[in-house]
Amino acid sequence: MALQIVRSDITIMDVDAIVNPANPLPEYGAGIDAAVYKAAGVKDLLEARSKIGEVVPGQAFVTDGFKLPAKYIIHTVGAPWQGGALHEEDTLRACYRQVFKLALKRGVESLAIPLLGSGSYGFPKGIALRIALSEIYAFLGGADMSIFLVVFDKKSYLLSAELYGDIDAYISENYVEDTLEVEYGDDRRRGPRVRYEMAECCMAPARDYEEDADFEPCDEETMLAAEPEIGDKPRSLDEVVKNLDKTFMELVYMFADRRGLTDAEVQRRANIDRKAYSKLKCGTTKNPSKSTALALAVALELNIDETKDLLSRAGLALSPCSKGDLIVQYFIERGAYDIYQINVALFEHGEKLLGAGV
Repeated sequence: MALQIVRSDITIMDVDAIVNPANPLPEYGAGIDAAVYKAAGVKDLLEARSKIGEVVPGQAFVTDGFKLPAKYIIHTVGAPWQGGALHEEDTLRACYRQVFKLALKRGVESLAIPLLGSGSYGFPKGIALRIALSEIYAFLGGADMSIFLVVFDKKSYLLSAELYGDIDAYISENYVEDTLEVEYGDDRRRGPRVRYEMAECCMAPARDYEEDADFEPCDEETMLAAEPEIGDKPRSLDEVVKNLDKTFMELVYMFADRRGLTDAEVQRRANIDRKAYSKLKCGTTKNPSKSTALALAVALELNIDETKDLLSRAGLALSPCSKGDLIVQYFIERGAYDIYQINVALFEHGEKLLGAGV
């Protein structure tokens, strides 16, 4: 179905199965492994584990969940990181593949999995994340399952500097609220008129600010000046006029046809639940949420100009006062359309993730 990144204790996840990074010997180790045994019931789980015996790295096995909310525990044994020369990455990939194979065999529809290898096995978190995202993405390309990548705390997930370089600098340079705070102070920053002028003047007619008689909308020159230049390819006037009457989903179909993408490919690339995407197609959900609209823009590899056009069909717009919008814009401007990596950046900055539901 879709991948979601959540900050939680994996032992309390209400899913069909959780994944436990297990000890190769029939005993439990530190970290998540110990927490799973404690939550499931040490005596019962050790008894089940003893029947399995020693497990070689890259393999997995299943036990009951016992006292856990999850019905099953899928245990997998990784390999300690030793610099990458001993095929550690291959072993970690094998762990994911074995886990998914066993999950399918047991009819699992929802699976919670930690960032394998990044704990006591010592994988650099950037490498562990790259492997996790690529294996999950490949699996979801041919399977219908909800996967939750579970992170216990924020401190263990600080990856921006390693994966994205200047993303925080980009946010600082473009985030309107930060600029307002420096130039006008907290009172001006929090004023409703300022938020409306900066975030919505070019998006929609006034709603909650009608009594503000001094408000003046942006003129054409201001709107054009606000358009980002990086990565944009301006459309012709004929193209703009030709597409004026298209609905949100009609525009989605048009872009999908241009890129040779099927409905299934768009849904998967957008990280959208299949049922939710069907509701959009059938018109049950007339307008999507902003996270879903942006997910589709990423899936269709739209540039900023096209993204704004698509959002406008659902009454939405990119806002310079939204860190989440700026993060998505950062990736689009750089032609980086991996929705899972975008969601990692959004997750790390405490913003709503793209896709999953409408």
